[in-house]
Amino acid sequence: MSTIIEPLRGVHDILPSGIGTWQFLERTTREVFAAYGYEEFRVPIIEQTQLFKRSIGDFTDIVEKEMFSFVDQGEDHITLRPEATAGIARAMISNGLLRGARQRVWCMGPMFRRERPQAGRYRQFHQIDAEAFGFEGPDVDAEIILLSARLLRRLGLTGVKLHLNSLGTPASRASYRERLIGYFSAYESQLDEDSRRRLHANPLRILDSKHPETQRIVAGAPHLGESLDPESRAHFEALCARLRAAGIEYHVDHRLVRGLDYYTRTVFEWITDSLGAQSTVCAGGRYDGLVEQLGGPPTPGIGWAMGQERIVMLLEQLGRHDGLQSPDVFLVASGERAQAFALELAERLREGSPRLRLQVNLGGGNFKAQFKRADKSGARYALVLGDEEVGRGVVALKDLRGDQAQVDCPAEEIGGRLSVLLGLDEGNTGKS
Repeated sequence: MSTIIEPLRGVHDILPSGIGTWQFLERTTREVFAAYGYEEFRVPIIEQTQLFKRSIGDFTDIVEKEMFSFVDQGEDHITLRPEATAGIARAMISNGLLRGARQRVWCMGPMFRRERPQAGRYRQFHQIDAEAFGFEGPDVDAEIILLSARLLRRLGLTGVKLHLNSLGTPASRASYRERLIGYFSAYESQLDEDSRRRLHANPLRILDSKHPETQRIVAGAPHLGESLDPESRAHFEALCARLRAAGIEYHVDHRLVRGLDYYTRTVFEWITDSLGAQSTVCAGGRYDGLVEQLGGPPTPGIGWAMGQERIVMLLEQLGRHDGLQSPDVFLVASGERAQAFALELAERLREGSPRLRLQVNLGGGNFKAQFKRADKSGARYALVLGDEEVGRGVVALKDLRGDQAQVDCPAEEIGGRLSVLLGLDEGNTGKS
């Protein structure tokens, strides 16, 4: 007997019983993006490894530990995308979309990181991404945060808090970097191994350490705000003013640096205390130098990513266990002529009323067994066909959830009858 092939560690199946919650999230996402004029964008799941090394940074956890990378038969170095921003920026450059143009785009799909699996964190996970290119001022920072706030509200997720910070320009960060090196060097022997390795290469990443002893040392580190350049400070203050005017509450978190090297100036996170250690549900920031770093024209950019698995977990905590919608109608057919006619009739009805959800009994069975299936399906009505009904050109209509008497209806009129009963589009008759 063959052994069962289990899924890979850190990946998960999304079953029909839970797909409704995902569809609600995706449908709401599309509506909110459309309201802000953001266009959908789709990029490959695989990219050249160099794309992520150049954009995310060699000394980040993602590049050092988490990327799924391999060399293919053509000796190309390939990586499954660990995030979407770098791929979207690359696509903007490759397709010449940034030549004097401004772009607002979004995408949705799977990402891959070889992390330690736990609740809300998977090795294949799904993200929603919003990106805006070509806008310099703080107004776009405000808009993209307001967009995320509206999406969270539309989903009914009010128990999240916005944390903000500014990383300044590369020059102000360089100044801050030297201050951090000086501070952490005094504690070098007490730092965890990763932090010691990053001390001179990327000391800002030490601020994001989860090691308890390192966190204690980080608590006394100088704030980036103390090294912020005047332009970045003015940009951040203008952003905060716009958020206050829009009624968005926020907390300025001077330790917030994010885990990707391409960020500049504004960074932010939406945080919840309902998911344990996986507290961040949406995060992003500015990346004004990324496009140029990837070979494109100097182009400011800003964006965010929202983890779909974590959002689904929050929706389920709120009791939103949306399953697949039950069919409106279940078609029961017994007899050789009836079974042959059933699929033909079902296609005519679907053609006449695209909103009709109709499920046909397949696999035979007597009327008793088929009615059990009809009841289990959750359908409101059953259409009943036997050879005798086919001979008379009628279909029996049975109310499965109420006390209406079963009635015969001419087959050519059943579509219109169902449209009235179910409140579907008027004028559908089911005629071919």
